[in-house]
Amino acid sequence: MDTKSLIIGVLLIGVAVLGYLYYEEQQSSVKVDLPGIKIESK
Repeated sequence: MDTKSLIIGVLLIGVAVLGYLYYEEQQSSVKVDLPGIKIESK
């Protein structure tokens, strides 16, 4: 694999991760985290 392909691959992975994180932030959700019982709602 040459350097150009490697850079393109890393950028695509970065965009995918950022897109996923943005998607998760936009979702309205309720989380219950046990056993410390952490309740989180948006």
